[in-house]
Amino acid sequence: MFEALGAGLALLFTWQGTLYLCLGVLVGLVFGAVPGLGGTTAIALLMPLTFGMEPWLAITMIGGVMGATSFGGSVSAILLNTPGIAPNAATCFDGYPLARQGKGGMAIGAAAAASSTGGLIGIFTLVAIIPLAKQIVLSFGPPEFFMLAMLGLSAIAVSTGGAFLRGLISALFGLMLAVVGYDAVSGGYRFTGGVEYLYDGIPLVPALVGLFALSEMINLSIKGGTVASEKSSSGLSGVLPGVLAVYRNWGILLRGSAIGTFIGALPGVGGTVASFLAYTATVQTAKDRDTFGTGNIKGVVAPESANNAKDGGSLIPTLSFGIPGSAESAIFLGVLILHGIEPGPMLLLEEQEVVVSIILALTASTVLASLFGLMVTRQLSMITLVDVNVLVPTVVSVALVGTYALKGEFGDVVLAAVFGIVGYLMIRFEFPRITLVIALVLGELAERSYHQSIAMADGDWTVFFVREISLGLFLVTMLCLLLPALRYALARRRADQEEPQ
Repeated sequence: MFEALGAGLALLFTWQGTLYLCLGVLVGLVFGAVPGLGGTTAIALLMPLTFGMEPWLAITMIGGVMGATSFGGSVSAILLNTPGIAPNAATCFDGYPLARQGKGGMAIGAAAAASSTGGLIGIFTLVAIIPLAKQIVLSFGPPEFFMLAMLGLSAIAVSTGGAFLRGLISALFGLMLAVVGYDAVSGGYRFTGGVEYLYDGIPLVPALVGLFALSEMINLSIKGGTVASEKSSSGLSGVLPGVLAVYRNWGILLRGSAIGTFIGALPGVGGTVASFLAYTATVQTAKDRDTFGTGNIKGVVAPESANNAKDGGSLIPTLSFGIPGSAESAIFLGVLILHGIEPGPMLLLEEQEVVVSIILALTASTVLASLFGLMVTRQLSMITLVDVNVLVPTVVSVALVGTYALKGEFGDVVLAAVFGIVGYLMIRFEFPRITLVIALVLGELAERSYHQSIAMADGDWTVFFVREISLGLFLVTMLCLLLPALRYALARRRADQEEPQ
């Protein structure tokens, strides 16, 4: 292994290795920042260009893309309330309010530090877990996925602050949208209105672009002015406090990284679930819960650390036995096969130099992406001071072009516009969008896993409680639901004790 590590480092620091790594990082930053594109599109476009390249160069470039897209998406999420990729949606909730307060530089600094550190933790976990990867991944079946989805949905109960009823209404609306399209159980189509575009359900990326980017642009165009309501100098020079805030909240950083690595290793779940779970777990355990959604730096640290850590986690099933943990790793799997590299147990035993090249590329890209981002933070933060008459048309055009470029379907543009109007109405009448997004992301996973679990148990619903991991997730879910009530009871008791006799 040490020989492979030395050989990998020697190749990475050649002029070719460094050039292709930097190229991949720059492509990842750009594609991550443009709404609707992301790493999946970037890798898919670059894959044909790698044909004929040396395998280690192709791996280095694609690894650079994978490690950089998450941070690229956080920049647009923070400055414009426009998540570049779906997992960055959770960063909007506190990152954008910080930008509105003139602290965009501070939020970007925190995102850069959390992304790079979380990515490194995920990669180190990948190195440590690879020998045990098969047992870990195969221990999760439909009952465990169902309980995992229930755990995420239970976060709705504590993520809405004082708007509990409105949050539940938004969540119910999200669950209704999640069941639109083909029903794998009955074989029919539900709630599509005969529209063929909806047969596969509500696409997540156009929905998120509409809910966040377009709705915010509508809101800004009505209000006028600039994104940053306070033209504070800290917004342009507060990078260092943002970086330091990450390491002052090291517990949140470690927890977010652990959640991202764990969720990333589960095939088909994805980084969006990881970032939202990390965010809601932070809200649940924080003493200053009421400040989340108004510009709490912890709300940037948690999802960003989980978002980058999931890359290392997703490679665990990909490299161990060829099961991609995310859409990006699925296309990366195609890159490996294109270059004659067959993922699986034999890859770990006989081609360790390939594994080391992947690990080194991801490690270097997470650090480089953050460094590149920090170098231009001052310039990026200036976006928040641009007049909305210039900003709104630019952002709307880029967002819609990016949405269309994802699949080349005009229906995605229409859907984004519809969700833009819905998102604006939710802003106008103070309905939380986070609960709708959580329900939309997890609703389909919960329904599919439930039916699979019941089918495999011949209708016996106790299947959820006889498997150890599933039972453990159920108990954690119940704790999440009871936590607000316990906090309320303790607060009442403390207030009664403090009352003068």
